[in-house]
Amino acid sequence: MEAHQKQITVYPERAGGSPVIYLPVVMGDGGEVYERCRELDCPPYTLVAIGGLDWNRELSPWACDGCVRGAEPFGGQASGFLDELLNQIIPQVESSLLCPPTWRGIAGYSLAGLFSLWALWQTDTFDRAASASGSLWFPGFIDYAHEHTMPNAPDAVYLSLGKKETKTPNRMMRHVLDDTRAMEKLLGECGIPTTLELNPGNHFAQTDLRMARGIRWILTR
Repeated sequence: MEAHQKQITVYPERAGGSPVIYLPVVMGDGGEVYERCRELDCPPYTLVAIGGLDWNRELSPWACDGCVRGAEPFGGQASGFLDELLNQIIPQVESSLLCPPTWRGIAGYSLAGLFSLWALWQTDTFDRAASASGSLWFPGFIDYAHEHTMPNAPDAVYLSLGKKETKTPNRMMRHVLDDTRAMEKLLGECGIPTTLELNPGNHFAQTDLRMARGIRWILTR
C-alpha cells in the first residue's frame, strides 16, 4: 500500500476490531518489530508501519542544526508528515480494515519516538503512545511540552532509554536521560499513566525488541 511517497505495510492485513498502532520506521517494513511483538504475546492489534520517510526532515518538529558538525540539519517538517498521516494514511488504512479500530496508538524509535510524543500536543487522534529511546534531547522539546497543552490527555504513554545512551561526547544527546525523566514527570503530573523502562546497552541495542516492549505495554494498559 502506498500513500504519496510513503510505503505502508499493515500487519495482519485487513484485520480490524482491535487497536491500531501507527509506527514510522527508518528502515525495513516493520516486520521485525511485529515478530518481536508476537514473541512477547501481545494482545490482538494491527501494526501499520510507515516507511519511505525523510527521517531528519519529516520527524523533527522544528528546524535546528544537526547532531554533530557537518551533519544534516533537522528540517522541522513534522507538521507536514503529521498532516499526511491524519488526512491520507489513516483514512486509507482504516477504510481497508474489516472493522474500525477500538483505539489508535502511535509508536516510534529514536526520532520517531520524539515524533510520537510531539504528536500528542498536536492532535487528539492517538489514545496511547510509545517512545522507545526517543530523541527527547531535541532542542526545545521539553520546554515546548511544559508550555503547551495537549488537546486531550492520552490513556497511557510508554518511555524507554538505553542505560548507556548518556555515555556520549555529543552535547545535544548526553542529557537525554534527564530529558526523558522530565517528560515522565510532566506526564505523571497531567495524570497520564506513564512508565519509563531503562534497557541494557546504547541507543542501537535490540531496537526491534525495545520497540515491541513499548507496544506491548500500551496494548496491555
